[in-house]
Amino acid sequence: MTAELKRAARPLDCPCGGAAPNLKSGAKAPRFADCCGRFIDGGALPATAFELMRSRYTAYVLGEADYLRATWAAETCPADLDADPDAPGAPRWLGLAIKRHEAIDATHALVEFVARYKSGGRAYRLHELSRFTRGDDGRWRYVDGDILEG
Repeated sequence: MTAELKRAARPLDCPCGGAAPNLKSGAKAPRFADCCGRFIDGGALPATAFELMRSRYTAYVLGEADYLRATWAAETCPADLDADPDAPGAPRWLGLAIKRHEAIDATHALVEFVARYKSGGRAYRLHELSRFTRGDDGRWRYVDGDILEG
């Protein structure tokens, strides 16, 4: 699919749902173009690791492997990254909740999240504490994370 066709098929509401630690249940999702779309399609840079986390979730939903690679630290990015939502057995992402985010210093941050998905007819939760770094170029990148129970 060409980039133009992908952009034409973008959702109206952002898949991240505007996830934030104090987001009220039932809150209306922001528009994709105003939320994660400005990073994935618009070339804007996330100002915080929190914004990057949400946009990376949205990139997984949309199958934007190029964006995921560009926002992943080179030393930890897997060679076999597969984010095609149409691939057989691919997860169907159902929602994102941000539990907390913490700036450790100007170049390091943590984001704890829960992403819900379905695979093979079963529902799952990915609960992770993710680490992010900001490079000399000013861009935040995902480094790695610890899977948490519950």
